[in-house]
Amino acid sequence: FFMRLLSVINLLLISSFTNKSSNSFILKKLTSLNILNMSSFDANKEFIPPSKIDSLYSVTLGNNFAAINAPTSGAREQKELPEGSAPFQLYSLSTPNGQKVGILLEELGIDYDAHVINIGKGEQFTSGFVSVNPNSKIPAAVDKDGPNGQRVNLFESGSILLYLAEKYNRFIPSDPLLKVQVINWLFWQVGGQGPITGNFGHFFVYAPKDKIEAREYGISRFGMEVERLVDVLEKHLSSGRNYLVGDEYTLADIAIFPWFNQLRIGYKHSSGIAAKEFLSIDKYVHTNAWADRILAREQVKRGITVCHFSDGPKPWLNKKEE
Repeated sequence: FFMRLLSVINLLLISSFTNKSSNSFILKKLTSLNILNMSSFDANKEFIPPSKIDSLYSVTLGNNFAAINAPTSGAREQKELPEGSAPFQLYSLSTPNGQKVGILLEELGIDYDAHVINIGKGEQFTSGFVSVNPNSKIPAAVDKDGPNGQRVNLFESGSILLYLAEKYNRFIPSDPLLKVQVINWLFWQVGGQGPITGNFGHFFVYAPKDKIEAREYGISRFGMEVERLVDVLEKHLSSGRNYLVGDEYTLADIAIFPWFNQLRIGYKHSSGIAAKEFLSIDKYVHTNAWADRILAREQVKRGITVCHFSDGPKPWLNKKEE
């Protein structure tokens, strides 16, 4: 690229001292150097969408989840979900969204069965899972002792957190003013922090390797917004707060911690560059101190491993058996 750029500069210098015939020669030379065909030099080039999105589906081929991506919902395989004897059944995976519910269940100390749903293999598209969550996303759950003693299906991590906190009257303040603040942060997490951080991770780690321009744009767009969102936390916590709302550990802390922690320990590019270094996460001193405070809790240490990718539903039980 740089050699071609130098050639352009030299030719333009020559053209300023030559006649029109020489300029014709220079035009041909630029074409042979493939300079005129480079999109970065084409001021008139712009994206024009096709008449239908269908023709663009093939562009996503090569991303880590291409095999399960589709524009339709519903079951793709007839298979029932396993069900244990506990009143509460969790179907999840230890991604940040799954970790939120795992942490709360461990904090509550209630009886529950955990079942690993391998989203890489498409297990979220079985008929059993779709019957619980028609959106085919983890986490999902079934409370066999729901409202009025009736069985109830639960999906969307924020909804599950709020349901459990209200059912057991824990980790959500009784003070109406503080309760509103907790719900503010909960919606901030599910509507902003989670999706934005996840989109950054997709372009940084999982998008097709050959889509360089698309990845650079996606990483820049979502990476910058991730930094802004973390800065929101940093400024909020800079006043000396131990937790996000009031003086107590609440649903807000439980919901927000896993996605920030993902930036500290996850999203590692094949080159070896990780999100922590790429986004300079260490500079958010107050947010890191808050996260360390959360992670020091034994319930959190267990909760982030619930429905682990390789170690099973409750990995700490395996260690006890050993």
